[in-house]
Amino acid sequence: MHLKRELDFARQAASAAGRNAARIRANGITAEAKADHSPVTIADKDNERLLLEMIEREFPDDGVLGEEGARKTGVSGRRWIIDPIDGTRDFVRGNRFWCVLIALEEHDESQLGVAHFPMLDETYWAVRGEGSWLNDQRLHVSNIDRTANAVMSPNGMHGMAPEPYAPALMEFLNRFWAVRSFGGALDACLLAAGKVDAWIERKAEPWDLAPLQVILEEAGAVYFALDGSRRFDRGNAVACTPGIVDEVRAFFARSTV
Repeated sequence: MHLKRELDFARQAASAAGRNAARIRANGITAEAKADHSPVTIADKDNERLLLEMIEREFPDDGVLGEEGARKTGVSGRRWIIDPIDGTRDFVRGNRFWCVLIALEEHDESQLGVAHFPMLDETYWAVRGEGSWLNDQRLHVSNIDRTANAVMSPNGMHGMAPEPYAPALMEFLNRFWAVRSFGGALDACLLAAGKVDAWIERKAEPWDLAPLQVILEEAGAVYFALDGSRRFDRGNAVACTPGIVDEVRAFFARSTV
């Protein structure tokens, strides 16, 4: 398998970070607010330290970008992008939907992605050109081809009011068979697994999206930012099954001008 060593490392590192975060939480945690008002805990910071140390030990020539401030310019042309705890709000409240996200970027594109959900005992992973997987099960998006039969998972509804598409969003959601929001990374992974059919991420950073992009695309999903590109550094993301992509693209094209 292409990038087998890197994939094995990423899965092991994500598992180690998951165990570390769970241990810290069991001893009690409190959350602080960052400048963007998102929460952060000692577990987020300690997980990033752990992951950075593991990457530097195993791949010293690679760069690093982490949510909690880790920055390293490598010499290999590759960069590890890490979110030590994605879903800190879930983590703080004791919900099970938080995860550890790790991606390896090369040539401005995610080459592998791992989303490890410790409390669900689920690891979603993908390598570019090798498919998308949940643990040892191959994943593929659904064959749903009508929004009337589809499940939409929008993330960040509490902050969507200022978005240009917000006034038309409720009518658009009304076209779907169901609307479910489990949390950004889990929503995306459920799309890859064929359990939901469309996903909106209104505001996100590269560490949120780089791992999910390759997991989604390798499962057959269509992934795009609101500027129409496939880049994961545009601050937002939409993904869906191929069968409804024309309708989803048309909605955003009409509603974001």
